[in-house]
Amino acid sequence: MAELRPSGAPGPTAPPAPGPTAPPAFASLFPPGLHAIYGECRRLYPDQPNPLQVTAIVKYWLGGPDPLDYVSMYRNMGSPSANIPEHWHYISFGLSDLYGDSRVHEFTGTDGPSGFGFELTFRLKRETGESAPPTWPAELMQGLARYVFQSENTFCSGDHVSWHSPLDNSESRIQHMLLTEDPQMQPVQTPFGVVTFLQIVGVCTEELHAAQQWNGQGILELLRTVPIAGGPWLITDMRRGETIFEIDPHLQERVDKGIETDGSNLSGVSAKCAWDDLSRPPEDDEDSRSICIGTQPRRLSGKDTEQIRETLRRGLEINSKPILPPINPQRQNGLTHDRAPSRKDSLESDSSTAIVPHELIRTRQLESVHLKFNQESGALIPLCLRGRLLHGRHFTYKSITGDMAITFVSTGVEGAFATEEHPYAAHGPWLQILLTEEFVEKMLEDLEDLTSPEEFKLPKEYSWPEKKLKVSILPDMVFDSPLH
Repeated sequence: MAELRPSGAPGPTAPPAPGPTAPPAFASLFPPGLHAIYGECRRLYPDQPNPLQVTAIVKYWLGGPDPLDYVSMYRNMGSPSANIPEHWHYISFGLSDLYGDSRVHEFTGTDGPSGFGFELTFRLKRETGESAPPTWPAELMQGLARYVFQSENTFCSGDHVSWHSPLDNSESRIQHMLLTEDPQMQPVQTPFGVVTFLQIVGVCTEELHAAQQWNGQGILELLRTVPIAGGPWLITDMRRGETIFEIDPHLQERVDKGIETDGSNLSGVSAKCAWDDLSRPPEDDEDSRSICIGTQPRRLSGKDTEQIRETLRRGLEINSKPILPPINPQRQNGLTHDRAPSRKDSLESDSSTAIVPHELIRTRQLESVHLKFNQESGALIPLCLRGRLLHGRHFTYKSITGDMAITFVSTGVEGAFATEEHPYAAHGPWLQILLTEEFVEKMLEDLEDLTSPEEFKLPKEYSWPEKKLKVSILPDMVFDSPLH
């Protein structure tokens, strides 16, 4: 639960916002991380020292459900000369370390990230006659924050979020999100590390699909060129009824050319998926399949989980070819640093300290596999094949309903434990599938109807007997059952 109050109003855990009017005693007691972020807000909004805030009644560190302690809401006048409309500016407090006493985040040093290293912002176009900001964006931000805290997956600029519902619970076409750097908020150095500000940008389904097939940064740049779709500051207008491709059909040509030239830099997704090893009977006690009837499925090792998580987290970073991180990445101040990108994608590190998968768990070569996806995940298979594997890259599905993963790799990917001789290989419940270019082209022909999933009924099955591979597209309820 949350309450709405001015940030300067007295509360059980939050003193007035620091500033010229704050009593000296409060300034010394004010949490240093919070103080630093407020300082950046005051720089941007010196005439709004006490903005309205949505405040978590029971703080997360006291057992409450909402990870964000506060969401401040400012009125931004925009810039009429630059065609930037007046809007509401929302800023979160809680993904970074506000307190420095380990009540929420572990302190890792001043040079690294504070907490998760970022806070969320959102810019919502102000409607005519609107005197107070709507509060639904605060709950949207809490939802994203809950995902980050529960999964420990962080966001970066260019990431997309499939929401599948109007962001404000209306009938709007704005049903998904991209993330980008806030155009006005500058990174803040706090006593507990650095905080950057990632802005949520509401987009239509067609724009989300374009971001998946190409890249989020490219679509964000296109949105900046269309004033009513975001403009330079990427302001979300929930009343927007047209996609950027309907507003300017030539933009689709730019996306198509980008996909052809660059492929997709989406290297993985969290999804409803599963796999079966058809090489072994279900009663085999040594079966390492991800789905085990009547038994407890084996778990991904901590090292595998870290590698897959880093893939999903870093897969959308710009200016470098996505590289699946080493299983034991070298870290500096809590941050994972990429090595210089090579001409080929890699599944391992050049570092001699990296632990390769087969040193931890026996890698099994499989003769025949059955892949299972829900409709949304299955619709991404053509993207995986055309946008990733045909460009010499890899793509990972990480299950959100079970402890397993599926990684597709091309012959150009180094370090994979799947090989051309043994194209299906399992490392515990982590399956890798190596597909040749010839087989990818064949699969794309056979899976063409996946690009229009509304035209077929579930379940849907595809099979390549000569390759001993089967793919099923199944209803969501199958993955929600206890057996998955």
